[in-house]
Formats: sequence, C-alpha cells, structure tokens
Amino acid sequence: MGSMREIRARIKSVKSTQQITKTMKMVATAKLRRTQNGLNGIRSFADRSRHILGELMAGANGGYENQFLIPRGEIKSVCYVLFVGNRGLCGVYNHAVLRYAQELVQAETRPCTVVVCGSWGRDIIAQSGLPVRRTFDAISDTPGMAESLPVADYLKRMYVNGEADEIHLVYQHFRSALQQVPGQVQLLPANLETEERERAGSDYIFEPDAKSVLENMVQLYLNNMVFSVLLEAKVSEQASRMAAMSAATDATTELIADLSLQLNRVRQAAITTEIAEIVGGANALKKAKM
Repeated sequence: MGSMREIRARIKSVKSTQQITKTMKMVATAKLRRTQNGLNGIRSFADRSRHILGELMAGANGGYENQFLIPRGEIKSVCYVLFVGNRGLCGVYNHAVLRYAQELVQAETRPCTVVVCGSWGRDIIAQSGLPVRRTFDAISDTPGMAESLPVADYLKRMYVNGEADEIHLVYQHFRSALQQVPGQVQLLPANLETEERERAGSDYIFEPDAKSVLENMVQLYLNNMVFSVLLEAKVSEQASRMAAMSAATDATTELIADLSLQLNRVRQAAITTEIAEIVGGANALKKAKM
C-alpha cells in the first residue's frame, strides 16, 4: 500500500485517462452515426442498381456480354482486398479481420496477392506473411465515394490486365454495435444473385440502348460495391472503438473507486497513528509529572 501522495497521483493519472477514453468514445459515436447513415443510403442505391443490372442481363438473352461479368475458365491468380482501420484502440477489430485474411490465404491453393485498405499495422501486416501487393492508406474515417474510386479503378485494372482472375473483398460485417464478424464477398467477376435474374422482367425501355446502359451499370455496380464495403468496414471499426472506449471508461471508474477506498484506508491509518502518538505522548507527560 503506497503513501497518500502516491495514491493521489495515481488517481489523478487515471482520471486523466478517463477523460481521454470518454472523448474517444464520443468521437467514435459521432463517426459511427455519420458513416452508418451513409451506409444505409448506399445500400439502398446498390440494391436498386443490382436490380436494374439483373433486368439488363435478363433482357440481353445472350446477345452481348461484359468482361466483368464473365467467369474465366481457369483461375490462375486470386486477389484478396483486406479492409483494416487507420489506427488501433478498437478492440480486436483489426486483429480479427487480419487473422481471417491469413486463414484465407493459407487455405488458398492458387497463387494469390493481397491489397490492403487502411493505414493500421504496417509492421504487423508485414510480419503476418501476407503477400501484400499494394496499400491504400489515404482513406479517412468517414470516407466518401471519391476515396473509394481509386481502389475500385485499381481492382478493375488488375482484373482486365489478367493480374487477378478473381477478386474478393475481406472486411468486418456489421451486425450490431456490439457484434462485427469477419467475412468476404466476391467483387470480380461480378456475381449477380440468381434471384435477381429470376425476378427480372422486360418492362423497361433503355436509351440509347441496353448494351450502353449495361456497360455503365456494371461500372456503377462495381464502384458502389467497393464503396459500400468500405463504409461497412468503417462502421464496424467505429462501433468496435466505441465499445472498447466504453469498456475502458468503465474500467477507469472502477479503478478510481478502488484507489479512493485505498486512499481512505491509508488516511484513516495515518490519523489512527497520529492519535495513538498523541495519546502516548500525553500519558508519558502525565507519568513524568507524577
């Protein structure tokens, strides 16, 4: 048990840390709401564009095809796009998705490369053994479409140039503010769900023609998919950080209570010692006078 001065200094330090964790929790909450609103909007837009793309594919009847929609006969190379945060202090968010990516790469029997989106853990990722091809680290915590377009364009160029025959996006699925689960989704070749094609009809008139609209819609679909995954990864990151900072704040509150109790015990012991010394001195003086 330390002295009162040491305990007071530690309480002051813990209270300072508590203010930091409270502030970080508030910032994470604000960023979470902002990115979640953006995610809800882009999801609605992406669902509608997917439906229109399904209409186009149904109306094509095999008359034309798009290079981003045709699966390749032989998969010679696979690319995994790993979405991590820009910093730590967000619980197991980064480490969980990194471990998931490592498992995918280790289980992959075909040659593969990794593209990283986020500036967290350069050294950690370098030591993980992942075959990192490129890193996009100029992505903010509340990104817009302009920040996702360079990533989407780079991935499309890789696919067109034959540098990757399949491209998968690896990120944390956002289920709730307290639960994020690592997962993946195939970006290229674009794999429209069977339901979309089955629901598609032929009640639309396309101008100038369906083929031109298809080319534009495929580009829009791929750009929206990368952007929506980026937003979902950021929502998961901020939710994880908010939960981590909330737990840290609760821990500092408990620690301050324990230190305050310890301080009171030390103070009480000091007072008891002083009283005992005063009583002892008084008794000594009384005996001396006798």
